[in-house]
Amino acid sequence: MVREPDSLLSLTDFNGAPMAEDMVGKTFHSLMARHGYVFMSSVPETFDPVAFCKRLGDFVPQYTGVLVGDVTPEPGMDEFYHAGNTKPLYPHSEGYDFEGLPPRYLALWCETPNTGAGGETTLADAHAWAATLDEADRAYLRERIYRWETTDAMRHLGLDLNPEHPVIEDHPDGTIVRYSFNNLVRGDDERIGPLLADAKDHFERHHVAIQYQRGDMLVFDNWRMLHARNAFTDTGRHLRRIQIAHRQAP
Repeated sequence: MVREPDSLLSLTDFNGAPMAEDMVGKTFHSLMARHGYVFMSSVPETFDPVAFCKRLGDFVPQYTGVLVGDVTPEPGMDEFYHAGNTKPLYPHSEGYDFEGLPPRYLALWCETPNTGAGGETTLADAHAWAATLDEADRAYLRERIYRWETTDAMRHLGLDLNPEHPVIEDHPDGTIVRYSFNNLVRGDDERIGPLLADAKDHFERHHVAIQYQRGDMLVFDNWRMLHARNAFTDTGRHLRRIQIAHRQAP
């Protein structure tokens, strides 16, 4: 059974007018703290998603250097595991292949919605998954340092990244969970495989599915949430994308 999202914020009020900016901000942060994501709908034409994201933090360049990217099928990408085609994406966190901190937030908004089946962004809480583990497994994922590879699509484009991080990292402003089922280098570690499979199973049982209409916007805490994508066939589907850096607490 597909679970519908429950962290929902309308940007238009009950009279059909745009919500006040201060009220949107207050409700957004309350929902984000509780659920780890916010799905914004009924978006008025006056809403500026880039300006909204700037209030959350500095933008993190994407692999090509752009700050506001496009997620749409790209020529020549069908043979790769990559967001630039119509194939499914498996559960992962963003920026596991960055040397430093991964982005704190990821924002996606819809320029052209998908027609037909599929194309949903799916989300599940990695902190909730970690809480199901016994203390020995959580300690192992904090202490063991792994090498992480970038995807084959990025290596094809000439970007070969191999940072080293634990799966779970404690930070003064929150716990970071890095996750990739296929790009964490397991080596001879027989313990990590079942733990990665357990996280993937947890995701399949607990994820919510986001289906976009034009203008809808999803923002999630990338330190907390894993995300994936269902396959689709409509090559006109077009999302835009911003990675947002962690802002240190004052």
